[in-house]
Amino acid sequence: MDRKALVCRNILERPQLTQRELALAMGVSLGTANRLMKECEEDGLIGPAAYTADENEPYTADSADGREAAGGRRLTRKGLAYLEPYRVDGAVILAAGFGSRFVPLTFETPKGLLEVFGERMIERQIRQLHEAGVTDISIVVGYLKEKFEYLIDKYGVRLIYNPEYSEKNNLASVHFAKKVMEGRNMYLLASDHWLRENPFHRYECFSWYASSYMKGATSEWCFTLDKKGKVLDVSCGGHDAWVMYGPAYLSREFLAEFLPMLETYYQMPGTEQLYWEHVYQEMLNGTAAERCATALGTSVPKAETFAVPEIYANCLPPDSVYEFENLEELRRFDPKYKNHSDNEALDLIARVLKVPESEIREIRCVKAGMTNQSFLFCVGGTSYICRIPGPGTGLLINRRQEAAAFEALKPLGISEKIIYFDPASGYKISEYYEGSRNADPASASDMARCMELLRILHRSGAKVEHDFDIRERIGYYEKLCLSLGEIPFEDYKEVRTQMTELMDGLDKLKRPKTLAHVDSVADNFIFLPDGQVKLIDLEYAGMCDPLIDVAMCAIYSYYDDARTDWLIRLYLGREPESEERTVIYSYVALGGFLWSLWTVYKHYLGQEFGEYSLIMYRYAKRYYRKVRGTDV
Repeated sequence: MDRKALVCRNILERPQLTQRELALAMGVSLGTANRLMKECEEDGLIGPAAYTADENEPYTADSADGREAAGGRRLTRKGLAYLEPYRVDGAVILAAGFGSRFVPLTFETPKGLLEVFGERMIERQIRQLHEAGVTDISIVVGYLKEKFEYLIDKYGVRLIYNPEYSEKNNLASVHFAKKVMEGRNMYLLASDHWLRENPFHRYECFSWYASSYMKGATSEWCFTLDKKGKVLDVSCGGHDAWVMYGPAYLSREFLAEFLPMLETYYQMPGTEQLYWEHVYQEMLNGTAAERCATALGTSVPKAETFAVPEIYANCLPPDSVYEFENLEELRRFDPKYKNHSDNEALDLIARVLKVPESEIREIRCVKAGMTNQSFLFCVGGTSYICRIPGPGTGLLINRRQEAAAFEALKPLGISEKIIYFDPASGYKISEYYEGSRNADPASASDMARCMELLRILHRSGAKVEHDFDIRERIGYYEKLCLSLGEIPFEDYKEVRTQMTELMDGLDKLKRPKTLAHVDSVADNFIFLPDGQVKLIDLEYAGMCDPLIDVAMCAIYSYYDDARTDWLIRLYLGREPESEERTVIYSYVALGGFLWSLWTVYKHYLGQEFGEYSLIMYRYAKRYYRKVRGTDV
């Protein structure tokens, strides 16, 4: 840490600063402040207020003209030059993540774009950076990246896309920002911090991480510091400690040592969920060298050759930085969010359950489904789940037909308890069964119960006015895909012809129809603590050959051939007849083809599902060949 540079910066920003104020600002004793001031005067870095920065000759103490050295000082030209290596070059703001603890707000708006007291958190930080003279700002985006585009015109920022935002933690975001950070003095911020006072400066004289004092037990990352505030160690959790809390400033010297190590971590398996702070923590405690050596198959470098850049705790006053952990914390901070969050889902829940928004509590994110987004919440001691239709589902799902299917199943008592369903929008509120779990497709006992429930559905005599017509759905999804671009499979035309052949074969059989679920994925079978099993989410349900549910359950579970045959026997309670086997195999192929088209359409809407489309397309091709082998 260059304390003379710190004196110069303080004098530059506050020429009337007294030695006592300087000591307080620097966190040193008054005697140390006096000594540092004298050294700066002797070196010609500061002079009296009348001294101009354009003077060429260095300042000497003899020319003070009786002024108090404590106040009315300014930097000389030499002092300004001395500060130049410490000029901040820019800032990187990390804004790629989803913000799961802020659902449902973050279903619509990235966390950093949420308003606090009428100002978006990321805009407040950008404004504070601008006030400090830092205007070269890059924002790493991912989730809802388009929402940040307006900042380019409004503030002249640069957007950097992190394509791995949904699979990896912020270590990956720093990796993608590496090029704008190398060789520069940079602030590193998170978009969802709210900073009460502006902590930024045109010049920074040492690398630091903002720190707040946490009294009592804390799960935050706690610093071990030396007497000068240098970080010696970082541990997760502690008691009565200074903790990592807020933005960081990383000098070019720090980054020269740190970024290569971060890159090594990025390339290593098993680091996907690490924060960039994990890398520095392991550099400090010595485990970084071991991890790298293990991954690279080399010997652990000697301690003296393994550089660990210095960083200090920037200890801020209480309540300087806020990292809102969830919506409840935000509600306590900004009263707006108690009853008027401007969120459609929360407003709907408040109206349906006739409560103010403030009584919607314990909001938890449910793992996002492939079609919808859902979250759990509690009102008056009862738990509920709210489903929000995903992008493009209005074209994929007929919500009025879904509502009809729920009505048809209601007398059977095998589905969820619906509190509210809007056939126009697809919003749904239902009771949530605490302690319940999804079926495990690897469990024989679970799948036996699931097949039993499907048999109850198929034999119930329940009816709806609409069919699930797989030929119509394939044609419709194909049309949707082609309206947005090409269907990317090289042999699509050939496979499409094969699927048509299978559908023609099924039509000739004139199979009976019952109410079928169609979306019989294991996650749609819910096992309750009292032993009941419920069948949920009837978005695709309609009158169809009941054997389609066995086929769909098999492909959703990624079953191989042997496991698929096992499921068929489990459902039938016997060996299948030739026609039954042919029908189920045909639906396995057609289901795989249908859902691969569905995935292509979702891709054009900006949603990705990894290898799902490939797996489904393989089912289509492989089971077509199996059907052909059974002489359909």
